[in-house]
Amino acid sequence: MKVLPSIKAFEAAPAGASIAAPRRPSRLARGLRKWRGFLLAVALPTALVATYYYGIAAGQYASEARFLVRGSSSASSSMSLLGSALGSAGFKPVQEEAMAVRDFLHSQDAVRELRQSVDLVSIWRRPEADLPAMLWMSEPTIEQLTRYYRRMVTAEYDSEASTVNLQVRSFRPEDSKALTEGLLRIAENLVNRLSERQRNDTLGVARHEVEIAERRVVASHEALKTFRQGEQAIDPSREIAANVGNVSTMEGALTQARAELREKSGYMRPDNPQIGVLRNRIAALEAGIANERQRLTGGNQAAPQQLAGYERLMLEREFADKQLASAVASLESARVDVARQQLYLARITQPQIAESAQYPKAAFAVGSVFAVLCVFYGIASLIFAGFREHAA
Repeated sequence: MKVLPSIKAFEAAPAGASIAAPRRPSRLARGLRKWRGFLLAVALPTALVATYYYGIAAGQYASEARFLVRGSSSASSSMSLLGSALGSAGFKPVQEEAMAVRDFLHSQDAVRELRQSVDLVSIWRRPEADLPAMLWMSEPTIEQLTRYYRRMVTAEYDSEASTVNLQVRSFRPEDSKALTEGLLRIAENLVNRLSERQRNDTLGVARHEVEIAERRVVASHEALKTFRQGEQAIDPSREIAANVGNVSTMEGALTQARAELREKSGYMRPDNPQIGVLRNRIAALEAGIANERQRLTGGNQAAPQQLAGYERLMLEREFADKQLASAVASLESARVDVARQQLYLARITQPQIAESAQYPKAAFAVGSVFAVLCVFYGIASLIFAGFREHAA
């Protein structure tokens, strides 16, 4: 067999040799080559996402509940028809406490408390759960469990209706309902703790004031008792009034005796026995008056000093009694206010068992991925087109 010599570039082929014409790519190949960037950057990732959501992802069942934190004070400024109806009945939504409950439901404390009554790890690691959506760790730390918990549990505050909307997702409908019931229980416990703390704070201050007033009353009574024992006088003001009355009586008798002495001295001799009796009476009255006045104004236990001390103690006792009465009235008023300001968690809708899986939302997820990738692809195409135009 004779072998033809090889044909080098730019050399004419030998006579009798035939050159095969190059094959033209098919329309499909040309289309794939033209759109290969779009297919790789947009279509392939979208197809993978659609495969996961429609073929692999396990259904997630949602259980929802709505509740209202209400009290008799600190009403929110904006209320719905439901809030207005409750307000007309004496109960008003409490915005601050409702938002505190919402924040608590997103916290580690809520996870810790819920974990005591519900096996969260087993619920979110069911056999039917798909790998990307399930809880990966069999013994997660509280931080890892809280991060996954926040993906599956949402609590939002509706400012218009003054309600908290709670939604829980899991891979079984009964698990979702059990989790929602558990969260409602710990939310009620939190509201009760907030109410009890407010009650203790309010009543604690009032009780402390009553204790202070009681100690002051006891001290004032003890001081008055000590004074009476030391002065040997039950009521110095009455005794002093009696002494003053005695002095006034003796001064009247002294005036009468002196008048009688002057009268009888006009017609009796000085050595008359009646004159001597009158003089003795006058001397006795003057001595008695002097002694009484000495008791009232002189000595270490002078009546003014004794009376001033007694009146000061009586005034202190009166102030202490009034302070105690005021503190007791404040305590009773605080008890009434606390009873009226009691917080309640009112359930508006109860958690129910879902009949169908509402999550994941496959159409929304696939459409969102496709739209985002199209936007990025369009931007990248414009940038590369500008680079090629600039290079040309």
